[in-house]
Amino acid sequence: MQEQTITIGELAAATRLSPKALRLYDARGLLPPAHVDPRTGLRRYGPTQVERARHIALLRALGMPLARIAAVLDADAADRVPLLDAYWHEQARTHATRRDTVAYTRAVLAGRPQTMYEIAERDVPEQKVLSIQRHVNAAHLPAFLAEAAELLFTHLRHANACLSGPLFAVYHGLVDDDSEGPVEVCAPTDGPVEPAGHIGVRIEAAHREAYTALTKRDDAPASGAAVHDAVGAWLTGHGHTRSASNREVYYPNWATAEPGEHVMDVAAPFHPGPAA
Repeated sequence: MQEQTITIGELAAATRLSPKALRLYDARGLLPPAHVDPRTGLRRYGPTQVERARHIALLRALGMPLARIAAVLDADAADRVPLLDAYWHEQARTHATRRDTVAYTRAVLAGRPQTMYEIAERDVPEQKVLSIQRHVNAAHLPAFLAEAAELLFTHLRHANACLSGPLFAVYHGLVDDDSEGPVEVCAPTDGPVEPAGHIGVRIEAAHREAYTALTKRDDAPASGAAVHDAVGAWLTGHGHTRSASNREVYYPNWATAEPGEHVMDVAAPFHPGPAA
């Protein structure tokens, strides 16, 4: 075995991956060595690991997360390129959204009026909601939203209850790459539901809110900060006072919608200003 394998240092030299990165990939189960000496802990890698390391280096150069790389490399050979293409289409969409966000941010920094997002007002009646709350950062937010929605839908089915309005998520704190803010996913219902485990039941007070409607094309995470900022700036500009945390309202067509279809709103409850 020793003649057919190379050390971690030799693999690093052959692939330009650092030993630190190779140890991380081993710990994540992405690139386990062919042999580890039980006495010294020395890692040795065979031909298949060398080839896999090359593939990892290429995919990491595209910014692909490790979990996504594992899914690509562990797929059948015929599925790997479509998986890569799907990832790259997502990245292209995110970069396009960031271009729009840069335009908004430039307007803010230059002190110019921000007209990228059309803000409207509406009244929201009191409603009972099932909810799940967790502290998450931006990287873990999509998975939490999906998990929470499934748990809430399952709870509703078991209670023979139905949604009485669209699912929404309340952002009680900042959620970004550096901050783990509390996010509460809520499912409105008129049904006879009870709390269970991490699922709570509460009354969402009636309120007036400012909101902007987004299409499937607009809802990439890169646009989130700009949209929430725009709604908040509208409140300030009109002399209103925020009465509750910002929320995102998700409509049922999100998964099947075309890029230009309305799929969600970003909203902020408020108390009207003196002149309203």
